[in-house]
Amino acid sequence: MYKHFLAALALMMFVSAFGAQAADFKAGYAERDITPPEGLPMWGYGARHDMPSTGTMTPLHANCIVIEAPGGKLAIMGIDIGRAPTFRMMDLIREKAATAGVTTVLISGSHTHHGPVIEFVDKEGMGAGKFDNALQYIDDLTEKLGDCIVEAANNAVPAKIGWGAMDTPYNRNRQSKIEPKMRDPELAVIRVDDLNGKPIAMAINFAAHPVWADITDRSWCAEYPGYLKDYVKEQTGAPCVFLQGAAGDMSPNGNGAKTMEELGHKIGDAVLEINQGIETKVPEHPEIKALPEEKFDFETRIDLQNPLIKGTFKQMFFPEMLAMMEELPNNKIFPRLNTVLLNGELALVGGSGEFFSGHAVRLKQESAAKETFFIGYCNGHQMYFPTLAAIDEGGYGADPSVSWVPPGAGEEIIGKALENIQGLVEAK
Repeated sequence: MYKHFLAALALMMFVSAFGAQAADFKAGYAERDITPPEGLPMWGYGARHDMPSTGTMTPLHANCIVIEAPGGKLAIMGIDIGRAPTFRMMDLIREKAATAGVTTVLISGSHTHHGPVIEFVDKEGMGAGKFDNALQYIDDLTEKLGDCIVEAANNAVPAKIGWGAMDTPYNRNRQSKIEPKMRDPELAVIRVDDLNGKPIAMAINFAAHPVWADITDRSWCAEYPGYLKDYVKEQTGAPCVFLQGAAGDMSPNGNGAKTMEELGHKIGDAVLEINQGIETKVPEHPEIKALPEEKFDFETRIDLQNPLIKGTFKQMFFPEMLAMMEELPNNKIFPRLNTVLLNGELALVGGSGEFFSGHAVRLKQESAAKETFFIGYCNGHQMYFPTLAAIDEGGYGADPSVSWVPPGAGEEIIGKALENIQGLVEAK
């Protein structure tokens, strides 16, 4: 009882010492198991078509940090799925999150190629009747993600924050043949602790396709990000949120690792090194500045309404996957951009697709913020966003069959993000 009294007294003295700052900055964490039942079609490889999953190699999770500060509440979530939720799902998730006062939601898909298809809609030929089990999973997933955000918001306690980053050799450019090949080597970490220094959670930002698991294995698998999260939690006690970066042209580079588990542990060791140098503090000026999500309006690069092209996609994937065209009416594509400035120093930029690494490198080099993280596969998915240089060179990811935005779309979105950050930094 006496120890509890001393702990409470110490906490009161700490809060009193930092005054409104400590009371004004809070963080909470929550997670959900989102592993689908077996039998659902898998996302990631057209060669599988609609063959059903046969089991679970490793469970899939949703991990969420909610940060509360003057200006609102920010939810940062990573999910062990190939893409972010669809626009319809995002609307419902935001609606649920708002019941806990959450004003901004960033959800990043890890891009595992051993996760479920979530594009289906309840219409004939787009999932209904044939994939009703998948439609039920999509509804359940939407509810779970919303509930997870609400729980994280309700778990928020006065907190401290810190971050750090380092370059690593664990990714490589899979598209370019021009030396030196473009690459974003940065591994970045955000850590939030309670006022006693106990970790609440970490967010890990890194760019590399999770494509180590065998394409012929039809088991659900969180891939190297799952092993990475588990390893760091085992070593530090901090649950982790994985935020995929600009991985459009980034494949994993094992650098000696022979399995995805070994790769997760190697990246995890780098996270631990970064973590040792992070000193969490109560922010001097706690604040969340978040612009409303911006929607771009582009003509698609190819005629997605052409029967021949539709037929090709049906062969490449499977007919019901054309449900993804619901978000592409009349050959229009609507990428999303989210820009957040945290405590006047840390910028978070989310783009709804597979951005090539050159976009993230430019963003970080030119950003007006003290530190900038790029979050890919965020709040939607509009396929690949190659750089102009990559389009000129050609190759997978840069060609029109999988890159539907017009040339220069990625540059325009990153340019807008840089403008946004500049405005947020300068705003009083």
